[in-house]
Amino acid sequence: MLNSDMADISTHLDAESFQEAKARYDADGYLVFENVLDTQTLNRVRDALSPYLGTPLKGRNDFEGTKTNRVYAMLAKDPVFAELAIHPLALAFAEADLGETLRLSACLAIQLHKDETVQPWHFDDAHMLAPRPRAAWGLSAFWAIDDTTAENGATQFLRGSHLWGDDQRPLALDSPVFEKHDKDYSADDARFDIVTPELPAGSLMIAKSTLWHRGGANKTDQPRTIITPQYCVGWARQLENMVLAVPPETAAKLPKRAQELIGYSIHHPFMGYVDGMHPSKVLG
Repeated sequence: MLNSDMADISTHLDAESFQEAKARYDADGYLVFENVLDTQTLNRVRDALSPYLGTPLKGRNDFEGTKTNRVYAMLAKDPVFAELAIHPLALAFAEADLGETLRLSACLAIQLHKDETVQPWHFDDAHMLAPRPRAAWGLSAFWAIDDTTAENGATQFLRGSHLWGDDQRPLALDSPVFEKHDKDYSADDARFDIVTPELPAGSLMIAKSTLWHRGGANKTDQPRTIITPQYCVGWARQLENMVLAVPPETAAKLPKRAQELIGYSIHHPFMGYVDGMHPSKVLG
């Protein structure tokens, strides 16, 4: 990380060094940074999102949320979403965990509406089939666009679950097929190890991709919106096919770091080349 970037994030570390904050992240599996985005940036994000939210198109199952709007291909929709994806605070921890050749695996907005139920517990790199416990091969960032509370569906974690083995499993999907109503996932609500961080709008939460978590239930009359850029190691396949989701003519206008994250970069020694050349040459 550049020294200038480290200076940019130091104001959010509450007098901790980056090394101290990273040690807490490794121990707990997540970190919260309050009030990172200013009001002007939040308003830009909300304005850019508004055409895609509040539509009749909702999730298809309990995982996506049958009372939830999800917005994909974010970097193709407005440059402000690329700013979130390359924010130096999130990237500092992602690069420290995953290396500088990391990729943006997914980036989506999630808006929970009234009466949305809890998700099944899951962890974000479960598609990388390997025995646990193991290192996390991803990092998920959660940007609070609204205040997120226990009542409106704040993301919940199971304390210490990023270190669990395969023998420790909460109430989750029984198969990778997302059944519409697989089971009553609220039956797990009484667990003693549930952590529900509440975030003021503009705050950032990061979590290791091995941390079991779920979206909470929205018991209020108001929607709850977050944007979640999710990063993965450079050798892994991205969840969203970013080079198709973001057309080349749009990608060419993005900041260089955003281009690298969506796939216009090389993972050592030469993973990702195009016709024997660096993929950035495709963008001219």
